Amino acid sequence: MKKNFVESAVVRQNVLNNTIAMDTLQQTLSLDGVMFESKLTFIKRQVAEFFEVTERTIDYCIEKNEKEIAKNGYEVLRGKRLVDYKLAFQKHFGNETDFVTKTTVLGIFDFRAFLNVAMLLTDSEKARSLRSAILDVVIDTINKRTGGSTKYINQRDEDFVSNIFRGEVYRKEFTDALRDCVAMGNIKYMIYTDKVYNSIFKENSTEYRKILNLEKSENMRDTMYSEVLDIIASYEAGFAETLRSEMEEKGRKLSSHETDILFSKFENQRLWAPLREKARNKMASRDLCFRDALHKNLEEYISAVPQSDFERFLGEKSMELDKRLEEYKDALKRLKERD
Repeated sequence: MKKNFVESAVVRQNVLNNTIAMDTLQQTLSLDGVMFESKLTFIKRQVAEFFEVTERTIDYCIEKNEKEIAKNGYEVLRGKRLVDYKLAFQKHFGNETDFVTKTTVLGIFDFRAFLNVAMLLTDSEKARSLRSAILDVVIDTINKRTGGSTKYINQRDEDFVSNIFRGEVYRKEFTDALRDCVAMGNIKYMIYTDKVYNSIFKENSTEYRKILNLEKSENMRDTMYSEVLDIIASYEAGFAETLRSEMEEKGRKLSSHETDILFSKFENQRLWAPLREKARNKMASRDLCFRDALHKNLEEYISAVPQSDFERFLGEKSMELDKRLEEYKDALKRLKERD
């Protein structure tokens, strides 16, 4: 999926939700607007003048994309808020415009809404130039925070370390159950691991590795988001228990055919539906946004990444894995000292 602002609402929203890049852009552009309710704002005439288009062009852009632009900070002021805005505008620009006393309703754009318009205008050379600058800043911001590689951006999540360690416990339960309960050779570990992956995110291990360009030496799960690791652990722990119960009932190991039927029943339990949907959405949306990696089998689950995810993976609370492990070791040491 190409990063085309004009054609893709998801791409536009991913950029506008990147609060870190937005702060950098606002400082870089240094636009002359009115500070209102702690936000930099602009009126329609200012937006039209900046992009060298008519006010009617801005009206048409709003009419065509009203919900999106409103979600990103465009609003129409009335009543007391309009009076307050008029005073702020007059204080900033003086009496050079007569709208201050005449208008009874007024549309204003905050900085995000202003950039949203830039992403939508097709007949403005300044809008095209700004779109290019926006993309440069977004890419630069992500590169600075991740050291130039987003392959392991998932590990900047503060939940990753605890989830990966916890997942190993459930993984062992799963492989032990396959060893003890299924009458097959060692290929069973790969077969049923891939069944878990296919069930959760519609890809086997080979397909996933290809999409993320992983080397043979790289561990797949080291690249997975916490929500995906959680549901994998739940699958593996749950199916391990299912295998042992079935073997005890039959009094013997299960054949591959019997195990396949058992897994089919297991994965089709209604309880998995919302958890799978969440995992698919997180994987598909984040990988497209942060890694520029498209999971074609999950395209229907792609949505814009929320602002909270940019803080989670790029903000001050995010941290590289070695630092997280150091914190984890320190916590374990303190726990040991208490004992």
